[in-house]
Amino acid sequence: MSYWGQKLLLDPASPIQEEMILFHDHAMVLLLGIFSFVAFLGMKLILNKFSSRNMLEAQMLETIWTIIPALLLVWLAFPSLRLLYLLDEQSKADLFLKSTGHQWYWSYEIPSLESFDSYMISLKDLNLGDYSLLEVDNRVTLPYNVNTTVITTSADVLHAFTIPSVGMKMDSVPGRLNSMNMFLNWPGVYYGQCSEICGANHSFMPIVVEAVHVHDFFFESA
Repeated sequence: MSYWGQKLLLDPASPIQEEMILFHDHAMVLLLGIFSFVAFLGMKLILNKFSSRNMLEAQMLETIWTIIPALLLVWLAFPSLRLLYLLDEQSKADLFLKSTGHQWYWSYEIPSLESFDSYMISLKDLNLGDYSLLEVDNRVTLPYNVNTTVITTSADVLHAFTIPSVGMKMDSVPGRLNSMNMFLNWPGVYYGQCSEICGANHSFMPIVVEAVHVHDFFFESA
């Protein structure tokens, strides 16, 4: 959950989000080094009053400034590709959750357990401490430390099933099923929203996932 004035990324609630934050830090270190070096050279060029009429070519310099950027790109590309394939990895699931986007609410189904619709709670019905435009009448309850495969589709137009703190964002496409693994690290309440403009009430499609102990999950679902 993000807060007003927050400077850092959300606390990771899944291994995927932890990997994303690590890659972000890795890329920022690289970009900060490049920016500092370019800024230093820029200042040197501005302040340097020397010139050389005999400096016509520099093969070694050209070789260096070709090889070093290539190595930096490789240093950035390999972790990026690793994370990209990790996002698409499909491990054995212990539980399945199907989400269907509608204009403008979500329908959920956990096979053999339950199915329900989830609508946003209007401002006049919020309780003290509730979050505006993020609370729903029916939360999705899932067990933590359990491999869950989330399958999403749409009943009308394009939607996007997104939970930032879990590192999940999938397009909900009519007539198509997209899936992604979700592994919640610990109990908590995780908020998300539809991230694809889907009409006039696009902003009123929140997603709320509550992670509980596996015993509590099956007790509530019974």
